[in-house]
Amino acid sequence: MSGARVEVPGENYHQNLISCQVACPVHTDARGYVRAIAEGRFNDAYLIARGPNPFASICGRVCGAPCEAACRRGKVPRVDDDGEFAGIDRPVSIRALKRFVCELHGPEAQGIAVLPGIENFQPPVAANCEEMAALLRSTLDGRLARANGERVAIIGAGPAGLSAAHDLALLGLKPVVYESESVPAGMLAVGIPAYRLPRAVIENEVNVIRALGVDIRCGVTIGKGISFATLRADFAAVVIAVGAKSSRGLGLPGEAGPGVFGGVDLLRSVSLGEPVQVGRNVVVVGGGNVAYDVARSVVRQIAFDTARTAARLAGTAKVQLVSLEGLEEMPADTVEIREGDEEGVERLNGWGPVAIERDRAGAVTGIRFRRCLRVYDENRRFSPLYDDGDVMTVACDSVMLAVGQAPQLQFLEDGGADVEQFRPGWPKADAKTLATTAPGVFVAGDLAHGTRLLIDAVASGKAAARSVYQYITGRALTAHAVTSHLVQEGYRRERGYESIGRVSVPLATPEERLNHPEALVEIGYTAAMATREASRCLDCGVTPVFDSARCVLCGGCADVCPTLCLKLAPLSEIVEGSEMSAAILAALGPEEDLSLHSAILKDEDRCIRCAACAMRCPVDAITMERVTYTYSWSSQ
Repeated sequence: MSGARVEVPGENYHQNLISCQVACPVHTDARGYVRAIAEGRFNDAYLIARGPNPFASICGRVCGAPCEAACRRGKVPRVDDDGEFAGIDRPVSIRALKRFVCELHGPEAQGIAVLPGIENFQPPVAANCEEMAALLRSTLDGRLARANGERVAIIGAGPAGLSAAHDLALLGLKPVVYESESVPAGMLAVGIPAYRLPRAVIENEVNVIRALGVDIRCGVTIGKGISFATLRADFAAVVIAVGAKSSRGLGLPGEAGPGVFGGVDLLRSVSLGEPVQVGRNVVVVGGGNVAYDVARSVVRQIAFDTARTAARLAGTAKVQLVSLEGLEEMPADTVEIREGDEEGVERLNGWGPVAIERDRAGAVTGIRFRRCLRVYDENRRFSPLYDDGDVMTVACDSVMLAVGQAPQLQFLEDGGADVEQFRPGWPKADAKTLATTAPGVFVAGDLAHGTRLLIDAVASGKAAARSVYQYITGRALTAHAVTSHLVQEGYRRERGYESIGRVSVPLATPEERLNHPEALVEIGYTAAMATREASRCLDCGVTPVFDSARCVLCGGCADVCPTLCLKLAPLSEIVEGSEMSAAILAALGPEEDLSLHSAILKDEDRCIRCAACAMRCPVDAITMERVTYTYSWSSQ
């Protein structure tokens, strides 16, 4: 412990310990709904998950789950049933648990387009987790003044646009959403394959938003029939949330012509049931999730087409995915790579495309690649380095380019000249307010932050709604939190929770998945499985708190700690930062000999909230305390 660097707990220290919530762009209290599942309170769990997120049911199926990446369970040593060290544990399966409660109590299960009584819902721990309920309560008691029904135009009915519309409706505005596609939900409906996200789930979530008074008009392309100038004249504000829906090309020789498809263009056609003539030997270029969505969709199209099934079984049909990155560097989620492998997607890593080859009739015959020696430079900037002497040609009759997307903003030509762009298709916008350089024009989603996760789009839509409310009403929205630390008398955890391994989410077999293009891959948890998995949550809202006035520095707490997260150390061995020096000075004064004093150091990443230290303490200097945050909103 010599030379240890320590942090002095500050005002937000305990709130930041709930790492899953900190990592979530909309601050969902994942810990709250996971612990509710562990206790069998499934309806409460749903309301906690739904509070800040109008797409909770969808996120339960396809969210990138930054909460899981941050989960503290994935950082602690794992102990097996015999008490032996079994490596570092794995995160709680937060996304799948959200899906479980949404299927039980969300709109897909209840067949309703409203959430009855949510304004009266008070979750046990409200760490900014029940925003919808808090907004409704605050408008009912007069602390938050609703707008006067001013109309707001939103261009794009994707997750960002609809999230903005959802919150604008709660705030008393009248959103009208314009969507160029024949169905709402943007890339959720025309980009994410149905084998991952059933269309009924999307429809049910959208119906809840419609029930709030949101007017969604599909099949309307701004710039064709209705101009951007008209929107600005007819509405109090405009939110541009069109998303990056256009496939980017690579400008390769031979790229223009039949047999070459943009990845998102193919996904759109498949989602809308439009005919797509793909060949028997398909190469997908790209290494991200979109590339895998494309490859796995093509695998299903080939398998489901009875005319090609015999060819596939005979070995004359294949789908190959070729990426610049090596396997460890691929940006696609590990689960996508693994399931793609199971379904027959052949993976070629470390190759960059050079040219698409065609025969005299113009048909694609193959694509030429060169070896990629590196993708990023020493500063992690995209800077691929190739070996031009190491080339190969992959025979194929169709090529899918899944190498990025870009937005289309041609409609700004009529009425949007004052919307400055830092490069074509990407408007300049304030990072916090999302306001563009044009008065009353805001952005959300991809235009606000580039292509990110679904939950990032939801967060930006909500942020845009708050800025629009302030722009129209002149009143700023302010969140008020009341923080409490509640001693948990007799706090105990589920027996053996520390040794429970992550419960795998049941999946359909590869054969079952390929029976139909929309056959679900993930089956989902049963109640027993969900409860067991949820019981693994460390409940980071609870933490041992030490009373220095009572502590006798006996070291008993450190002796019984199963993960060795506690350590007694002389102050003289602790590297002093400015905060630590100030704390020591305040406690001891400037003249004290630090070698005569000790401190208890706690490694938060290793603490499993077992309460062994509190039970062991002979002088009751340690209490298990739950930190709670009760939120309300006001406008001024």
